[in-house]
Amino acid sequence: MARYVAGRIAGLVVLLFLVCLFTYLIFFKLSPDPALMICGKTCTPDRVAQIRTSLGLDQPFVTQFWDYVSGIVAGRDYGSGANLIHCPAPCLGYSFQSSQSVTQMIVDRLPVSATVAVGAAVLWLIVGIAAGLLSAVKEGSWWDRAAMGLALGGASIPNYVLALTLQYVLVVKLQILPFPSAVPFSDDPLLWFQSYLMPWLVLATGYACLYARLTRANVIDALAQNFMRTARSKGMSPVLTMRRHALRPALTPIVTIFGMDFAALMGGALITETVFGLNGIGKMAADSIAKNDQPVIMAVTLLAAFFVMAGNVVVDLLYTGLDPRVRVS
Repeated sequence: MARYVAGRIAGLVVLLFLVCLFTYLIFFKLSPDPALMICGKTCTPDRVAQIRTSLGLDQPFVTQFWDYVSGIVAGRDYGSGANLIHCPAPCLGYSFQSSQSVTQMIVDRLPVSATVAVGAAVLWLIVGIAAGLLSAVKEGSWWDRAAMGLALGGASIPNYVLALTLQYVLVVKLQILPFPSAVPFSDDPLLWFQSYLMPWLVLATGYACLYARLTRANVIDALAQNFMRTARSKGMSPVLTMRRHALRPALTPIVTIFGMDFAALMGGALITETVFGLNGIGKMAADSIAKNDQPVIMAVTLLAAFFVMAGNVVVDLLYTGLDPRVRVS
């Protein structure tokens, strides 16, 4: 197991390096000149040249890329003399438009995105798996037809439509919830819960509907297997049979999808955060795209790639606990 984990971590490092190289090539070689975007349209050529020097954009591509990668590990300096700006490790770049270290910008906003992602994930897992399991047990019943019909409809609603609808009904008309804001839990737990409830509901609705349909299909398939008939013939109780022999193999593909979905949300729920005005990673990415703040865009891209790759590794490790065949192999 230790050798397997070490191999996966080594592969993760190699993939992150390749993603870093690819994104750096796109944002700093194929996109507009960052110095011109920072300086503005009325900037003089001398000022543009000064900015390019301070950013290291006058260096060869290999030198620029090495400075960026080494800065992630050891930190980096921008400019010289009185204009020297030090970016401590891990340095993911420096936003001259916001006059901030990109790493610090991410650290400030990551708790908001993590709160949205974790809360929504708990909701969609509980509701989706429970609804799908009950539909599989009661296959063909009125509950099964109603639940799957609602799941199909819920999965078809775009996030921004649901977000605006909930905002209008619950905040404007009924006034039972405040407008979402990034309230720390330590300041006011009740207001924290009320502020994040709508983003959780918006994100959880679509995922819960998909997970319900997937759980139902997987459990129905597991119930038809020979090992289920063997377990029932031995006199095992229906609850134990379902939990030990049907649900565990049915959860394997769900764990795979959950790892990818949750990892993607940790990189920022762009639409939900933008609609509700939550200053998380997603909204920061949207604002940076509008301003063409390339260091921030690249850092968010790398962060999202890291979460997705790390999610893959965690999912592979969870397989060993869910499916004994994985441990044997």
